[in-house]
Amino acid sequence: MIVTVSTVKDNLHNVQRYVEGNLAGGADHLILFLDQGAAEVEAYLDTRPEVTYVVTNTPWWRGDRPHLLNKRQRVNANIAKAVLAFSPWATWLFHIDADEVVRLDRQVLDEIPRHVKAVGIRPLEVVSTRHPEGEPHLFKRLLDDDELDLLHQLRVLDEPSNSFYYRSHIAGKVGVRPRLDIWLGIHKAADRDDNRWPLVFRDELRMLHFESYSGDDFVRKWTSMVRSGPKMHFGTQRLSIAYGLRALVEMDLPRDVKARYFEKIYQRHMEDPVDQLAALDLLVDVDVRRPTHRPTPLPDDERRLLAERLEMVRELDKWSFIPDSDDAAEVGPRLRKLFRTRPVGPLGPPHPLVRAGRARVRTTLNRVQGKTDPAADDQAPADGDTPE
Repeated sequence: MIVTVSTVKDNLHNVQRYVEGNLAGGADHLILFLDQGAAEVEAYLDTRPEVTYVVTNTPWWRGDRPHLLNKRQRVNANIAKAVLAFSPWATWLFHIDADEVVRLDRQVLDEIPRHVKAVGIRPLEVVSTRHPEGEPHLFKRLLDDDELDLLHQLRVLDEPSNSFYYRSHIAGKVGVRPRLDIWLGIHKAADRDDNRWPLVFRDELRMLHFESYSGDDFVRKWTSMVRSGPKMHFGTQRLSIAYGLRALVEMDLPRDVKARYFEKIYQRHMEDPVDQLAALDLLVDVDVRRPTHRPTPLPDDERRLLAERLEMVRELDKWSFIPDSDDAAEVGPRLRKLFRTRPVGPLGPPHPLVRAGRARVRTTLNRVQGKTDPAADDQAPADGDTPE
């Protein structure tokens, strides 16, 4: 089963789009960490058996909540990854933001070689218009050099670069096979020493990014980000915008004056020339809620077990779930003791040919050792299923 994990602080409409879009786009189950409790969001999620959520309130962080949103996202993603490492049904975990939706060709994903630990999903970014009508459905794709040069010559771009074409990241996001020796970042998968695992990309594995799709969404999201902590982590261009916005937010100005200048910043840095891009055939039309597959329901007992295990983690130090923590190496042993079971094998159930080869080896060893019932060992639990 395919799982997504996100740290969410958003309104009900956007959460509904996230849930419905990701289930339509290739995911089977969603894990949400609510960065702030919201009654109407929780009430909606309670009606969705495809979602397991945790409210990350003060008790969750045990009084030591990271100031930076990116760090809270990393901690929560690696908690989900570690818990799913004990769940044989979880084959891939994708770490995405609340304004992102996976678009996965499941057959292509199934054909990824078993030794591959991580895949990358490239972004399509929604076009931004001041007052969009209905659900956004037009997206920008990453452009090649000639296309970027064209937009630069047409004065659509200040520089012929996808970093200037997209309002947000161009790196995309990452999916991993849930295991204890791999760690999730925002745009990477790495070992504990921060050595990046190589990512496999396929054209059929993508994500939709609803970054600041309207003037109102831009103001809501960016004012929230510049207030989110003592530091801001953006690219050079975005950091300049963020500093300007923070200055505007902190000014003692009438609301209508602030709104007017928010609109000026949006028009200059965010609004897309949709008509020009459409005329040049540079846009992709995607219905985010149109199903590309039918999600596989998580059985009730497994769903309850997942929720119980996430609740068990509440008592642990959350900082140990990031690789640069001194206690990161203790996560596996602690969870084994807490869950009273072992994690699933690193690569999941072995290929049938591998199992047949192991059976032949066991048969040979049994004969050498003089056992009278060599078939008995064939009934032993498969890798990763051995009970404590």
